Amino acid sequence: MDSPGKRNHTVVTEFILLGLTDDPVLQIILFIFILCIYLVTLLGNVSTIALIRISSQLHHPMYLFLSHLAFADMGYSSSVTPNMLVNFLVETNTISYLGCGIQLGSGAFFGALECGVLAVMAYDRFMAICNPLIYSTKMSTQVCVQLLVVAYTGGFLDVLSHTISFFSFHFCGPNQVNHFFCDFAPLVELSCSDVGLPIVLSSITVGFLIAVTMCVIAISYIYILITILRMRSTEGRQKAFSTCTSHLTAVTLFYGTITFIYVMPKSNYTTDQNKVVSVFYMVVIPMLNPLIYSLRNNEIKGALRRELARKMYS
Repeated sequence: MDSPGKRNHTVVTEFILLGLTDDPVLQIILFIFILCIYLVTLLGNVSTIALIRISSQLHHPMYLFLSHLAFADMGYSSSVTPNMLVNFLVETNTISYLGCGIQLGSGAFFGALECGVLAVMAYDRFMAICNPLIYSTKMSTQVCVQLLVVAYTGGFLDVLSHTISFFSFHFCGPNQVNHFFCDFAPLVELSCSDVGLPIVLSSITVGFLIAVTMCVIAISYIYILITILRMRSTEGRQKAFSTCTSHLTAVTLFYGTITFIYVMPKSNYTTDQNKVVSVFYMVVIPMLNPLIYSLRNNEIKGALRRELARKMYS
């Protein structure tokens, strides 16, 4: 017999995703529910991007960043939702070794990109409210592109660390992933090789991205709050608050859930709770963001009305 050191560990060529539930009735209900959410996600985010591109009134830095947030939401949801829908319809949902790595990497990329874009949007609001006289100079097209490059670079760093970690794992035992997608934590549990270094690498990358983006958001809003409290006009305060409420809502929803997943000790929640929270921040939140911004932003609603009127009378 071969010794354990000489045995070929790369015997696992595919994984079985256990999904959310094995109850047939509940699977049908969840399939219909999540399919509707996904369709609304695609429609809402595509509409947001299209409206911002075609409406000249929305050609401002804030809406440029919003269009990239919509792109990140679509990618984030699409990295897991189609496969999850298939899981509801088949008895055993398998995903190839390479497909699992791609799914893990795409989720990492769009998740990190969302963090970066939310931080960039917070900085944009800081410049608009705290430095309105030099806003157009400080937030030029070149600066906006540079900020987006930083956000996308963070996404690439995250996907690089997760991809390197995944392909360094050796799987020689069970291949059942106790999740509805190839998440990092359940894959670590299946690995039969030393996972110390990959865990440290991924933890440092994710921790750094979350810490930096949360600091940018927190510092931006501290200065925003100080500036608003110094305003003498009640109308000015209300206008300043109204430009931030949509972003603050999106930040609270997203960072609240990823903090639960990545920051809280795993002993504080079960695998089923992890799955439910993952559905919320990877499937539900990408649907909510375009609704939050469209319902609370008068400029977007005004641009939408103008475009609809133009289509009707053209």
